[in-house]
Amino acid sequence: MILVYTGNGKGKTSACTGQAVRALGQGMTVAFGQFMKRDGQAGEQAMLTQWLGQRFLAGGCGFLRHEEDRPAHREAALRVLEWARQQMAEADMLVLDESLYAFGAGILLREEIEELMALARQQDTHLVLSGRNAPDWLVNAADLVTSMTEIKHPWREGIKAAPGIEY
Repeated sequence: MILVYTGNGKGKTSACTGQAVRALGQGMTVAFGQFMKRDGQAGEQAMLTQWLGQRFLAGGCGFLRHEEDRPAHREAALRVLEWARQQMAEADMLVLDESLYAFGAGILLREEIEELMALARQQDTHLVLSGRNAPDWLVNAADLVTSMTEIKHPWREGIKAAPGIEY
């Protein structure tokens, strides 16, 4: 199946991590890649590294904030993409967290996502994609789409991101 976690609310990475844990609990082989986050940036990375070893990759450069950083971000996305293709051969589930952020920023291309989707279906691998603003073509092609909707978030009250909650 192709699963998509999208929307403007908190919880997309948490849903991806939970999906990976559920699959691991069923004895499945899971690979988990992050397109935007740098290694050591978020709490889930420590546990995913422990559980998955080389099947976990936080290969990003952080979020794209300056246009002059685009080439470095594209190179990082290509490295994660190549890693993902390699993992697909052995994984029952491949999670590509923040892939839709990378797509929205123009550092991951539609054709590259469609290629991964076709490969996943060919190899009978569940593919999990996450990030804001899932495009209509992806929503239509996916088997499961969940949208996280923000109702209330402490950052709107000036409260800073908290370890174990946002990262």
